[in-house]
Amino acid sequence: MIESILRGLLGLAVLVGIAWLFSKDRKAINWPLVGKGILFQIAFAVLVLKVGWIEKGFDLLSKSFVKVISFTQFGSAFLFDSFVTGQTEVALVNFAFNILPTIIFFAALSSILYYLGILQRVVYAFAWVMKRLMNLSGAESLAAAGNIFMGQTESPLLVRPYLDKMTQSEIMCLMTGGMATIAGGVLAAYINFLGGDSEVEQILFAKHLLTASVMSAPAAIVAAKILVPEREHFDTSMSISSHNVGSNFLEAIANGTTDGLKLAVNVGAMLLVFTALIYLGNYILEDIIGRFSGLNSVIAENTIYSGLSFQFIIGYAFAPIAYLMGIDSADIVLVGQLLGEKTILNEFYAYVTLGELKESGAFASQKSIIMSSYILCGFSNFASIGIQIGGIGALAPNRKGLLSKLGMYALLGGTIACLFTASIVGMFY
Repeated sequence: MIESILRGLLGLAVLVGIAWLFSKDRKAINWPLVGKGILFQIAFAVLVLKVGWIEKGFDLLSKSFVKVISFTQFGSAFLFDSFVTGQTEVALVNFAFNILPTIIFFAALSSILYYLGILQRVVYAFAWVMKRLMNLSGAESLAAAGNIFMGQTESPLLVRPYLDKMTQSEIMCLMTGGMATIAGGVLAAYINFLGGDSEVEQILFAKHLLTASVMSAPAAIVAAKILVPEREHFDTSMSISSHNVGSNFLEAIANGTTDGLKLAVNVGAMLLVFTALIYLGNYILEDIIGRFSGLNSVIAENTIYSGLSFQFIIGYAFAPIAYLMGIDSADIVLVGQLLGEKTILNEFYAYVTLGELKESGAFASQKSIIMSSYILCGFSNFASIGIQIGGIGALAPNRKGLLSKLGMYALLGGTIACLFTASIVGMFY
């Protein structure tokens, strides 16, 4: 336990140091805010992982979440079960008919909750706590809280009236929050990736992914405020924009379903293309360069990889970060590979890899699997820079220049935020 805490503190110190190194104004960093944000994360981790009644409460929430996910299976069965045998055909038991329907269902459910005003009230409660605790502006508090439940292009809708007047630091906080967190729809998909057909495993990972979603919000604020400290006057008022999801209940369901379908198709297309590109890249690296240079045999004899590959390169490139965070030494290359896949490609691809590695027994420690689920729980990848410039830029066209300028900073901040969260959980797991 002591060793885990010390390794976690070392990881946090290194991550804060990296953020400080890349800061746009080191003298303006609000260190009390940074300290409060980290303490908030630590306190939340201790409560969820170590305090019995709160842990049971999160277990109950996780079971409820998994139960809601299970309802997707009825819709999938109606569409894809054979009319003759009543069973799902083997050819259809795949990603398209198990994971993507979950995204569509949760997009529709989120739309319903927004239409009923439930989601806004929950977001406002989280925002109120963070605003009071960390002395934030109203807009960035709402955006940070919104990112716990909504995607990186949906959450800015909550603060649409503020976008044109938000300071550079506030915009950075908005973008970093989007990079460091995920949306409810894809959260359900990740639970299926990691839990498989086991309800017990689904509940376990639901608990950790829900925890990651909450913890990464203040983590994103900490990273953003180190990288781009606040130097201007900001608006402390806090009111949620009345974004219209439909004129009635049925239209809200229809709009949410349509949005979910677009997201699901986009996810499926990205995974198809990225997987094909990885295989193409590995063919060039292993079957051509590695084979004729003799590197394949050297790598196979001395590492866990069969030859020169994309996974080998990024695994060892990111392994030192994994070690500093407290990952088991035997797993640092695998976790480094996952972090690299998430950053360079996307978290969907990395979660698929994590699920496969988990099922194959590749990890030496269960702790490495749990910490990896936190590391990957965010949209921080290069493609998200373009998504945010396009999505947020459409709401505030005159801020596109600033969004482009802060894109790489937001990617770095979102990545650091996810690593913050994983390091703190690793201290107490």
